[in-house]
Amino acid sequence: MDRRTVLPLLAATLTLGHWAAPALAEYPERPIEMIVPWGAGGGTDAVGRIFGQILQEELGKPVNVVNRTGGSGVVGHSAIAKAKPDGYTIGVMTIEIDMMHWQGLTDLTYKDFDILALVNADPGGIMVSADAPWKDAAALRDTIKADPAGTVKASGTGQGGIWHLNLLGWLMSEGIPVEAVPFVPSQGAAAGLTDMVAGGVQMVPSSLAEGRSLIDATRVRALASMSDERQAMFPDVPTLKEATGSDWKLSVWRAIAAPKDMPPEAREKLTAAIEKAYNSESYQNFMKERGFGLRWAASEEATALVAADDASLGEVMKKAGLAK
Repeated sequence: MDRRTVLPLLAATLTLGHWAAPALAEYPERPIEMIVPWGAGGGTDAVGRIFGQILQEELGKPVNVVNRTGGSGVVGHSAIAKAKPDGYTIGVMTIEIDMMHWQGLTDLTYKDFDILALVNADPGGIMVSADAPWKDAAALRDTIKADPAGTVKASGTGQGGIWHLNLLGWLMSEGIPVEAVPFVPSQGAAAGLTDMVAGGVQMVPSSLAEGRSLIDATRVRALASMSDERQAMFPDVPTLKEATGSDWKLSVWRAIAAPKDMPPEAREKLTAAIEKAYNSESYQNFMKERGFGLRWAASEEATALVAADDASLGEVMKKAGLAK
């Protein structure tokens, strides 16, 4: 075969080879699933759905929100952690991940996830009825210390729930026996606040955001916020440190998490889209209008915050006999 024959054949072969080689697909190629470990209509569901909607615009592919409930959050969190780490399953992690393993519900911990970013946090607080005798948290603390009979009762969540632990953490930080404030279980902060206004209990240690409407209606008095700084939404409410000198802090938060070991390209694109979604006008306005606290922390900082809460909540649960 002479040169005049070989060259055209070589060119044809190279051309065919070029067209035959598949192009590398760019992430994402298909819809993404966002798992919410709690029921439809709740706060985590609302945050997950608005975030999924904005991520969909950023990534150019559908982001389908799926509620996976059960086991006090275990079912949904497990589904996130154990999904295929290909970038097509993410989810909304909540502070319960720092509680459920101490309670003996699962072996799953925050270490089983790739925490991509923290996108919301609502600090706990101390609220009393507007007609209660206490004008500040120090006065309430002093009453509790002086009253071993436990006539000051609290509510706002189930037994061993996050706001119960918030109360216990505060009492421990003040050197007060946890038995000094009997806890009345309720179906969440709204039910606890309603009971308090009716006179059934004397305090609710939930987030001030959950008491916002009653605070605005002057039916509930906010005494303190378990945060580093005063909350922008409640600028007249002192931090617990300001109010009593206590260093106890606790916020309920929501983070976007994924299975560990995602492909670097997918992770990079996801984290960039998550940050854009957080900073979008749509998300900022949605959160402010509904009273959710805005809090951004990128992956490394978010993981450190989750780890710190895991340690502090574990300590409280062990001291209170709630850990297994």
